[in-house]
Parts: sequence; structure tokens; C-alpha cells
Amino acid sequence: MNTQIRAILFDLDGTLLDNDISVFLAHYIPALANHMAAWVPPARFIPALTRASEVMQANDGRDTNQEVFAQAFFPVLGRTREELEPVFMDFYSREFPKLQRYTRRKPEARAAVQAAFDRGCDVVIATNPLFPRTAIGQRLEWAGVAGLPYRLVTSYENSRAAKPKRLYFQQILETIGRPAEVCMMVGDEDIDMAAGHLGCLTFLVPGSRTELHPDTPVPTYRGTLADLIALLTDTE
Repeated sequence: MNTQIRAILFDLDGTLLDNDISVFLAHYIPALANHMAAWVPPARFIPALTRASEVMQANDGRDTNQEVFAQAFFPVLGRTREELEPVFMDFYSREFPKLQRYTRRKPEARAAVQAAFDRGCDVVIATNPLFPRTAIGQRLEWAGVAGLPYRLVTSYENSRAAKPKRLYFQQILETIGRPAEVCMMVGDEDIDMAAGHLGCLTFLVPGSRTELHPDTPVPTYRGTLADLIALLTDTE
């Protein structure tokens, strides 16, 4: 492995956590809508949530993803942000944990992350920052990779762009103070391999959602998490 690597960025869903995000969302969205039903009927809530999520994903860096979402979401519901945000947080506290049943832990995930720390690298959880920090923290627990000294965990509170935008990866590199050529992105999707456009090394962990765009740079490496561990522990 390139001995100049100083930072490793890990995707979460599909990479460290066995979680088919399309299946997960099919349960998450109705659960959230039902939790909010006393305030906003699901028939209004779900289209507003979908639209605001699309606006957030298209964020051009003008504000945090959290603020961009809020600006697109709350005004169309006829309820104030001050009314609804506590209800959202109650959902993440009481109902979101029940969604763990739709995910599975990957046995090698903890060892892969630990191998990056043992190599002396800055380690980043570079999950698509479309969820609040609490939801990402819970999924780190589900994956068995919580409680580690990550340099950064991207969430909608601290990010101003989303994958596959180059701005998302640029902001991570700026935050950790590393140039692209000493960083490696590990993920299972095209939106992760997009980091290669900036000059980052990439490691593809193929999965059910792997479908690379012809214009996406060819992954530097590809294999299982076990292969990644072997690469990170290679001293040659």
C-alpha cells in the first residue's frame, strides 16, 4: 500500500454496515411520517420530506445541509421549525433505534477501522450527510464501530454538500487539513468512488448497490473488508 496515505475515509451504509439504503428508507420514511402524523398528515409530510431531501442533496455550499433542508421543508407544512424539530428529535430517540432490525453488522468492520487507526491515519466517517448526527451515531453503534476517535463524522449539521459532489469531499479534506493525494475513500457505491475526481485513492467494496458510472475514475483498489485489512496491515 502507498505509504504516503495519511487519511482514510469510510462510507457507512453498505460498507461498514450491511444496510441496503433503499430497503431502510422504505421503513424509515413511513415510521417518521407516522410519528409526525399528529402534527402533519402523512399525505402532506412525505412529499414535503422527499422534496426537501432533494433540495438538501443538491446543496451548493451556501449553508449547512441542515439549514438548507429546514428552509425547504418547514415553510410548506404550515408548522414552525420550533414546533416540529423537538418532535423529530423524539423520533430519533424513541423510534429510530427500532430500524436496526433492517441492518446487519459486518464482522470485519471494526477491524478494518481499527487497522486504519493502527496505521496512524486520520479516520473519517464519510457517510452521505443527509441525516442528523444522532441517526449516524446510532448506525455507527449498529455497525460496531462507535466509540473511536474519528477525525470527523459527516452529518447534516456539519456538511454543506452531499455525495457525489466534489464539494463534499473538498470540505472533508479542508477540515482534516490533508491534500487529496494522501487520502483514500472506502465505499461501495459510485458516489463514493467520485472522490477519485479530486485525486484521492479509492477502495471499492462491491455490494448490491455497486454500479459505476463510465466517467467515474477506476477504483485504485477493490475487494472485501478483509482485503482492506490486509492492505492496511501490509508493511512492505
